[in-house]
Amino acid sequence: MVKFILPEEVLPLRSLVLRNGKPFEACIFEGDLAYDTFHLGFLKDGEIKSIATFMRNDFFPEEGEGYQLRGMATHPDAVGNGYGAALVTFAIEYLKEYKTDYLWCNARSTAAAFYKKIGFTTESPEFDIPGIGFHYEMKLNLNQNN
Repeated sequence: MVKFILPEEVLPLRSLVLRNGKPFEACIFEGDLAYDTFHLGFLKDGEIKSIATFMRNDFFPEEGEGYQLRGMATHPDAVGNGYGAALVTFAIEYLKEYKTDYLWCNARSTAAAFYKKIGFTTESPEFDIPGIGFHYEMKLNLNQNN
């Protein structure tokens, strides 16, 4: 089940999956507490199995209002069950309700196929985020007029 969760509830999976077990304090993103940021979790048997954070960020300003998907992670024991896709699908519908024009992310190269399957397009050559790995800028248009 997808639900809105508190900012601190994303930290255990961010640490485990995205930051190689670093302390929770090192897994906090600038903007986590912003009024227009929201965090989603996929809960199974009362435990958060997958997380994603969505922050207002007009990375492509000529294309209207944007949100950035950040810190998406699924527990290693739960990968491949569709939990991450459920989070993104929920967020897409939620953001469409607020007339958001697009959703974008810096997708890890290893996850690019996942985002393409949902409908994201690749907007950049591959680039390295030092200490984290290789990524692509990817974008999904949410405005039906585009």
